[in-house]
Amino acid sequence: MFSSRNYSPAGVYAELGRDSDVRSADPHRLIVLLFEGAESAIAIARVHAEQGNHGERGTHISKAIDIISNGLKASLDIQQGGELAERLAALYDYMVSRLLWANIKNDIPTMDEVHGLLSEIHDAWNQIEPGKQQTR
Repeated sequence: MFSSRNYSPAGVYAELGRDSDVRSADPHRLIVLLFEGAESAIAIARVHAEQGNHGERGTHISKAIDIISNGLKASLDIQQGGELAERLAALYDYMVSRLLWANIKNDIPTMDEVHGLLSEIHDAWNQIEPGKQQTR
């Protein structure tokens, strides 16, 4: 009847909350959730790297790479976004290559570099939130 996998109530609740966020989110919010997921995965990978837990570090770096490649980069519309979308695609490719390096070398500063880049783009994305009043 129940799976033999161990689930914590808090973990299940958090997962349900994320699922609900995704189902009810507009396209702008979905991108925000992708940024948050990638940044979180890198932060968790960093902790595991500091603790010498290489398996978990790799799992979370892989999650960040997946979100960047199959979420953020895949959501770009190169035809409509033009040069900006092309540059973001190249930056996402750079981030993926840096995360692969960070995983191979257990390189925490490189993880921090990618986290910082994601954070900057995330902040910029938040500034263009639909319905948010733009000030000049």
